[in-house]
Amino acid sequence: MTSDIFEADAIAEAPRLQTRHTISLLVNNHFGVLTRVASLFARKGFNIDSLTVSATTNSAISRITVTTFADEQNLQQIISQVDKLVEVRKAVTLDPENSIQRELLLVKLVIDDNLRSTVVDVADAYKAEIVDFTTESMTLEIVGKPVKIDAFLEAIDSYTILEMCRTGVTALEHGDSVLE
Repeated sequence: MTSDIFEADAIAEAPRLQTRHTISLLVNNHFGVLTRVASLFARKGFNIDSLTVSATTNSAISRITVTTFADEQNLQQIISQVDKLVEVRKAVTLDPENSIQRELLLVKLVIDDNLRSTVVDVADAYKAEIVDFTTESMTLEIVGKPVKIDAFLEAIDSYTILEMCRTGVTALEHGDSVLE
């Protein structure tokens, strides 16, 4: 009988598969709403991987896009808790297959005459744009799906990165579907 209890505990404590999820929120454009959303994530112990806030066609409403790593159970808990906030009009998880997701990355690399053409080749392969160039550094801009940004960062991993800035995901559902 005791071993059954330990087995049940072991199953309950087994790690659950966590994947990246994109959550889209429509919120009332009020002072402090971003703080309340971020605080809810912190109180519940959920990490925010990226966060963007943007205007919508209605100046009274803003869109918040959050990416987080969670298993399905925790994801549903996040959506449920966020949806209870008074300022939140709607909260949905965006399916990567049924949404358009983009990020912007600016990255400044150390270069010299020997590296210049190699960095340009990598930039061309990923359709990155050279936005600043000196004799000792090159700044690249790349826009794309999060997986493209991840792959690009992997491709330039052997170069010395002076600094970088990644915006976080912004997303809309495909087709005629509108978050309202």
